[in-house]
Amino acid sequence: MREPQHHISSAVVVVRPEAVERMTVALAQLDGVEVHATGGGKIVVVIEGPSSGFLGETLIGISAMDDVIAAHMVFEQTMAEKEMSDDGRTHAA
Repeated sequence: MREPQHHISSAVVVVRPEAVERMTVALAQLDGVEVHATGGGKIVVVIEGPSSGFLGETLIGISAMDDVIAAHMVFEQTMAEKEMSDDGRTHAA
């Protein structure tokens, strides 16, 4: 039987400059999404979930939001759930 996996990716979301503040709040409210930085019309997010499909669907949903110009996945990592600590962070963090 295959071990349960946890998927993590980072992405850069390019938004209209006048919408950065509103979009930062909207992105932070999405399940599995954390906002980590903003600047120059770009928002850096981390997306976490149970599968690559979940990450991809979340990114597609983000790219379809009003005021989003583009959403690009930068990095993806998969790890066994047993590598996660009780608070959801990796043991390496």
